[in-house]
Amino acid sequence: MRERLRLILMVSVFVLSYYLAFEHPRLKEAILSAFLLLQDCARHRILCLVLAFFIARAISLFLSKEAVLKYFGPAANKLLSYSVAWVSGAILAVCSCTVLSLFAGICRMGAGIGPASALLYSGPAIKSWPSSSRPRSSDGR
Repeated sequence: MRERLRLILMVSVFVLSYYLAFEHPRLKEAILSAFLLLQDCARHRILCLVLAFFIARAISLFLSKEAVLKYFGPAANKLLSYSVAWVSGAILAVCSCTVLSLFAGICRMGAGIGPASALLYSGPAIKSWPSSSRPRSSDGR
């Protein structure tokens, strides 16, 4: 069954590529734009994700499970727990995609969903805050 699905997929791609008008300028421009967008996204994301994985690994190496449970566990003081998570997320967030590895790391160590979510949402919220709080001019810019 799996080989049949693979064969159907290969034949479909071949037939599509045979009948597609690659010489059309709009299609050429669309394909080139898609690859340029992919290249730009890859350059940005690879840098951010590599940094995030290093930070998440460093956190898991240098923070013990007991420390995570002390600040983010079910028995932790809620005000302290959410405050530490909010500040940590704001400081450690390099990019909104990097916070996910930090979120997964502290959840795996036993943190509660509330403080982990505060860490998850605080980074992107802090990063977008200065641009959204700027006064706008009369022409809307």
